[in-house]
Amino acid sequence: MFVKIHKSYREVVAVCDSDLIGKYFEEEEFQLDIKESFYKGEDLSREETFEIMKDGATEDATFNIVGKESTDLALEAGIIEKEGISEIQGIPFALVLM
Repeated sequence: MFVKIHKSYREVVAVCDSDLIGKYFEEEEFQLDIKESFYKGEDLSREETFEIMKDGATEDATFNIVGKESTDLALEAGIIEKEGISEIQGIPFALVLM
């Protein structure tokens, strides 16, 4: 998974399945553009990504999560619930504001 942390007044943590980088998905009025400039950070293990998610949750971070592996891990980390996951063309994603 790729993880990129954007520093702002609050951290924005972008997490994405590695195989989705650079892809674009669209349905009706909605689109999902998985830009390298936003999502492609460090290629981390599941364990490292899990720790970043848990740490970010305690620091009031915002999360942008894209892909099955990434959203499953976010569920496991307890930062999202199943109802918080949407899909575009079968690609799950979640936006989280802690």
